[in-house]
Amino acid sequence: MNTWSCAFDCRGGGEVQLLKYEQYLEDLGVKVLRYDVWNPSLQFNVADIVHYFSVQGGSWRFLDYVRNVKRIPLVISPIVWIDKKENYYLDEIKFMLNLADKVLPNSHAECAQLSKLLDINGERFATIVNGVDEIFFEPVDSSIFRNKFNLHDPFVLCVGNIEERKNQLRLIRAIEHTNIHLVIAGNIRDAEYARKCFASANRYVHFVGYLPYGSLLQRSAYAAADVFCLPSYLETPGLAAIEAAALGSRLVLTNVGCTEEYFGDRAIYCDPYNIQSIRDAIQIALHKIKDADLSYYIRDRYTWKHAAVQLINVYKTILGDSICHNMSSTGEKD
Repeated sequence: MNTWSCAFDCRGGGEVQLLKYEQYLEDLGVKVLRYDVWNPSLQFNVADIVHYFSVQGGSWRFLDYVRNVKRIPLVISPIVWIDKKENYYLDEIKFMLNLADKVLPNSHAECAQLSKLLDINGERFATIVNGVDEIFFEPVDSSIFRNKFNLHDPFVLCVGNIEERKNQLRLIRAIEHTNIHLVIAGNIRDAEYARKCFASANRYVHFVGYLPYGSLLQRSAYAAADVFCLPSYLETPGLAAIEAAALGSRLVLTNVGCTEEYFGDRAIYCDPYNIQSIRDAIQIALHKIKDADLSYYIRDRYTWKHAAVQLINVYKTILGDSICHNMSSTGEKD
């Protein structure tokens, strides 16, 4: 497995996805190597397949080398939703995806969008779900988070790196004058954008920093929140949304991307460009009865084990019988 060189400088959903694919593939009997730039030949000589994450600019050099020099089968998880074509190097992305034996977006909507926009045969795509760890289905004490940050009023929770795409600034403005508390958790990915968020925040907005993935504190935050809100400019569908849903939270999500494919009528959707739409969606969610079956719905469809089994089936399709000695037909260990 490999990704672009600076990906883990500010870890987000794509990086969690890579690590969880690795973990759960190994649980199912697949040996995974993280690409070592200092010893590539040792890995290329034993690798059956290369799995690359992202279509970040410049990635084509590695991908072209794998496919056309080493001639190793290649799959790509693009982790991209092209909302504004002018912001992307479409010819480069098309070149990269055409190098792959399979392209593995996280939704059918992404497959359709990339296929149409880049004029790539739809048969080249296979959907692999985003997922959640089993630990997110375990009951957790909501008072742990509330007590740590002295939050005893109802609050809306937003989890994600602080950057323009996550749209925290409009969310802050949406709850202005409502007396609704807002908790924003995440690393600062864009310092200038974060300064705008800090400057716009009133006393009802609480920045709590990064909550370690899967930690007791993070899970307690999801359990404590009255509403989880992710009003991003796009989401595919956002790991935090799946995590919050696993713990039964009311959801307010962007209507851009593939959120509706994942959650259907189990979430309230907002226009991320419209402050009033975000505010109205939050107000509706606050008065909505919690969906008692939401956690079960997520567990049946969107776990990292589900994703790993899907990946194994794709790998087998590409490699045929050459890796079948490592795994059974169901994707379980021998």
